[in-house]
Amino acid sequence: MKTTTVLNSADDQWLSEALRSLEMGHLVAFPTDTVYGLGCDAFNSFAIERLYQCKGRGTEKAIPILVASLEQVSKVSPSSNDTYAKMGRAFWPGPLTIIIDKHPSLPAAISRTDTLGVRIPDHPIALELLGAWGPMAVTSANRSGERNTMDAREVLAQLDGRFDLLIDGGRSPGGSPSTVVDCRVRPLEILREGPITLKQLLACLQGDL
Repeated sequence: MKTTTVLNSADDQWLSEALRSLEMGHLVAFPTDTVYGLGCDAFNSFAIERLYQCKGRGTEKAIPILVASLEQVSKVSPSSNDTYAKMGRAFWPGPLTIIIDKHPSLPAAISRTDTLGVRIPDHPIALELLGAWGPMAVTSANRSGERNTMDAREVLAQLDGRFDLLIDGGRSPGGSPSTVVDCRVRPLEILREGPITLKQLLACLQGDL
């Protein structure tokens, strides 16, 4: 039976191995500020299909995109929405996923609609990987419907052998998924409650943060 390769983040080779895996269209799991994530190149349709299969996730559910900076958002969205930029400057890096317009160059498999969720995670390993590679399609590293995974052991318990490389960076500090907000509508709509509240988002837009 195939097993997943595990590299500790203390290993000097972890980043080069992760980049090599992504170049090959492989799936890579790594810690974020919320839970462990499982991701691939955001522009590789074959890898995105593997991501759905690995999780046992229905393709009707879009895959969020993680980026390392506001500048990287322009690669995955044509949107010049001031609302998302203002919230991003206030809460990124952090546990906030913002729904914005999807760039037409992205694979159709990443989202069945013309929108996608984007986030900058507040975790040094995730930021280093995203900064070196660019936008990644990333979902939680667990089987669909099962508990979120908080460390490498928990990831392997659910997914060992189903994906290629796991970066063991210790336990994720967050413990809960990010808040998801649709910034294209008025009033703002929270699609999933998380650490950042609607009150905080509205205060940000009103200039109180």
